[in-house]
Amino acid sequence: MSSDRHLRFQGSLLASGVCALLAGIAAWCAAQDAPPAGAAASASVVTVENPQATEAFAPRPQIVQEMVRRGILRFSGKTNVADAWRSLVATNDVVGLKVYSEPGPNSGTRPALVEAVVQGLLEAGLPSTNIIIWDKRLADLRLSFSTLADHYNVRLAGSADSGYDEKVFYDNPVAGNLIAGDLEFDRDGAKSGRKSYVTKLLTGRVTKFISITPLLNHNVAGVCGHLYSVAMGSVDNTARFENSSNQLARAVPEIYALRAVGDRVVLCVTDALIGQYQGEQLSLLHYSTELNQIWFSKDPVACDVLAGQELDNERQARNIISLGGNPALFQNAALLELGVADPARIHIDAVR
Repeated sequence: MSSDRHLRFQGSLLASGVCALLAGIAAWCAAQDAPPAGAAASASVVTVENPQATEAFAPRPQIVQEMVRRGILRFSGKTNVADAWRSLVATNDVVGLKVYSEPGPNSGTRPALVEAVVQGLLEAGLPSTNIIIWDKRLADLRLSFSTLADHYNVRLAGSADSGYDEKVFYDNPVAGNLIAGDLEFDRDGAKSGRKSYVTKLLTGRVTKFISITPLLNHNVAGVCGHLYSVAMGSVDNTARFENSSNQLARAVPEIYALRAVGDRVVLCVTDALIGQYQGEQLSLLHYSTELNQIWFSKDPVACDVLAGQELDNERQARNIISLGGNPALFQNAALLELGVADPARIHIDAVR
């Protein structure tokens, strides 16, 4: 401790007595644990791999369940699965499982993985009615998750179907052509708007959520990862961003950074059982590889950066030209302190 800090610390003791003493000790201890000023942040991603996790591009549910159990234990540092999940959520939370369902069950978030997470939350003591599997459109969800929802008595919810909150929004100078379902569509004759409103599902129902995304390419965003899936799934009036790499690079991190959106994410799980390196929303298993992995992290940026690298590796192995991804999106996310975009500062904790 420097002499100046020591004198200030002594002064506070004389002025405030025992209470200041306790506060000063706590602050001093925290300072010793904190990284040096200016030190670059780092991220950790737990990866669990089992070569038997899939067969002919179909997940094996029992093996996937065991992979999730091992992953959450390593991620949380707990020795009990129920305690591991309770380190992230409380039993009175309404927990959303944000999936990416548009490509269907083969290339979107796979039901076997979501089922394993649901089982863990139930084991932790969450009531089934406090678990919501959600995405942008309820129609897409039903194609992949109706059987699972019925079996465990959990709910499905579309963010668009739930309506949007007039008081919580993202404002961007690029005006978008409003479509049916957008909050401002045809309101007082409006045909375009600058605001993207956050779904009432997040502002009024879900208290915490887990992002579960497939390892899937996106020609403009780079990957259909946690940043893209959560941001574009949480607000309306998003068509204005979809075809511009520059607009996505700005809008996706800024929407994710909204308090009602990214602040509710407690865990990012990347479904890397199968990696699809071409096709985006289309299910193209002939452009896919069985990787048999599941990734766990608090850092959506780190997960998405690793996802982009993995998909590029798969393309290079097949002599397919990479479109280059969207590195600006990850860099902007890092500037907003959403996570780590430098691969050299991402630690992979491999569990096999």
